[in-house]
Amino acid sequence: MKLSPHRAGALALAGTLALTLTACGSDDPVGGATGAAGAPSASDLSGELNGAGASSIESAMEAWRAGFQNENPDVTVNYDPVGSGGGRTQFLEGGVQFAGTDSALSEDELAQSIERCSGSAAIDLPVYVSPIAVTFNLDGIDSLNLSAATTAAIFDGKITQWDAPEIAAENPGVTLPSLAITTVHRSDDSGTTKNFTDYLSKASGGAWAHEASGDWPLEGGQSAQGTSGLIQTVQSAQGTIGYADLSKVGDLGTASIKVGDEWVAPSEAAAAKALDASPRDDSRDANDIVIKLDRTTTEAGAYPLVLVSYGVACPAYETQEEADLVKAFLTYVVSEQGQKASESAAGSAPISEALRTDVQAAIDSISAAS
Repeated sequence: MKLSPHRAGALALAGTLALTLTACGSDDPVGGATGAAGAPSASDLSGELNGAGASSIESAMEAWRAGFQNENPDVTVNYDPVGSGGGRTQFLEGGVQFAGTDSALSEDELAQSIERCSGSAAIDLPVYVSPIAVTFNLDGIDSLNLSAATTAAIFDGKITQWDAPEIAAENPGVTLPSLAITTVHRSDDSGTTKNFTDYLSKASGGAWAHEASGDWPLEGGQSAQGTSGLIQTVQSAQGTIGYADLSKVGDLGTASIKVGDEWVAPSEAAAAKALDASPRDDSRDANDIVIKLDRTTTEAGAYPLVLVSYGVACPAYETQEEADLVKAFLTYVVSEQGQKASESAAGSAPISEALRTDVQAAIDSISAAS
């Protein structure tokens, strides 16, 4: 397979930035993915598989890589958590064999992918479901209620104090500090940002006047690269507020959001309910599986501020080795074992059996170009 200079550089970068096999705080991030006698399962697969993309799935990807390589000891999987936009770019330019993204490929990106994928448009495969937490740093306050309208006004710079009447009205009995709010947003092209701004645009009743975008649409506030950078910035000072995958929030405070007449906290179960309440995008090809998240659902217990991360792959690769590696890895990711590994490592909601069946059928269709 001919490598462009960009691809050769990206492969080297992916190898350099490969995540360690051991999850933080654990010697076994997948809970023991071994064969019958306690040894790794036998596999005929060998080679190197390179991916890049969303930092929100970093913990899940670490577990997936560990489990897959345990079963396939002659395969090395590298993943560069450069962000959703960077991962899609690397994939479309041929630098990696797969991408992870919190935002499905756009129509323009699908058109670009035809050349990269040997004449067929790339496919999006939902592999990870997780709530996006509105997270804050206030001494003595672990949780708040924040409606979409109030959250929109905070991030739009229209509510600037934590004891503002709009926040106080949604949090009776909570002693709010007379402290300036410092908003923190992602500086990179981020699928988490696109999901967050999509929620604000659709659920705030007009309080958010900006379109959904992976690039933050406003000036002001603080910015940070990647999920970990945003969390570190929120942790660094009192009065900060940001948004991130719930698995990365740690000890920071989190907000419940208004769904119908109830306040719903971010959780795995609530994210799964929101996904079940959302239709698929029927304008896509059969194997390009994209969820149209219903941000305004009133389903009891649903948390519609959720992200779905997609594995982006080609339907056809230039070599059989590439096709086999991508198929095998994605099959592990969406398997019951892989989804349990993600749930354990990152607190994500496993995809449903019905969705898994459809995603697996799309993975099975991946082949080498004729």
